[in-house]
Amino acid sequence: MRILVTNDDGVRAPGIAALARVAAGTDHDVVVVAPMIDYSGAGAAVGPVHSRDGVDYETYAIDGLEDVPTYGIDGPPALAVILAYVGGFGPRPDLVLSGINLGVNVGRSALHSGTVGAALTAAHFGGRCLAVSIRWGSDDVAWDTPATLAGRLIPVLAGAPAGTTLNLNVPNVAPAELAGLRPGRLSRGGTIRSAVHDTGDGRSLPHVSLPPEPSGTLRLDLTAPGEGPLVEPDTDAGLVARGYASLTALVGVRQAGPEAADTVARALDALYAAPGVSPGPDPDDAPGDAGAATG
Repeated sequence: MRILVTNDDGVRAPGIAALARVAAGTDHDVVVVAPMIDYSGAGAAVGPVHSRDGVDYETYAIDGLEDVPTYGIDGPPALAVILAYVGGFGPRPDLVLSGINLGVNVGRSALHSGTVGAALTAAHFGGRCLAVSIRWGSDDVAWDTPATLAGRLIPVLAGAPAGTTLNLNVPNVAPAELAGLRPGRLSRGGTIRSAVHDTGDGRSLPHVSLPPEPSGTLRLDLTAPGEGPLVEPDTDAGLVARGYASLTALVGVRQAGPEAADTVARALDALYAAPGVSPGPDPDDAPGDAGAATG
């Protein structure tokens, strides 16, 4: 197999070095492609690709992995994945490892994670993917814990169906100090709880109000993952907060199922009621640009 290692903290981050070492310890072909700078919170963004001539890159060497091709790109992690899959960095990968992110990506916040966004982007190409994150800590980070677990998952993903995406979140403890490892449901809780206006002059404004000035600053009230009334013990956030590692299978953008059929039908009826709007001829019989439809 060919393994692509990426992240959103940047190609120089210690987390991607830990994950690349695990990948390099296998018998598989490994390439590292990640942003030159920190793109945390980028989700699956690719940036303004239509308004630029190309994407700059530079080589980089990870200590002890000088023989592993490693590149930093001028763009977010999802773009790094796309470039790898369309031939920019050698043969397309079979498996993508994204991380190790400093800060867990759990619950609704996973939607905005560049770490998870890179993995889900790879899934669109049929890749088998793993996003790995460790809970933030100001002291020494136990990179070995998520790295060791990620290594165990490489052969599992190798035999998994195309598009499989796993999200692994780990507390910042040594492997022997884990309370356990369990499958975690996606938590409903997010990270940003509220935003209040910072007037800078000591004035007290209502919690919910329009901006008092033409420009200013919103002070964010953030909550640590696993805290708050919406977090349940068996969710990914709840497990990590209690010292457990959490594993969750994710899916990216896909068409809604039968639960949306009634809404879609009523929406079509409303649109067909507009003058000149109809289902039109059968698309198979209508003339058109076949290249545009397939490209």
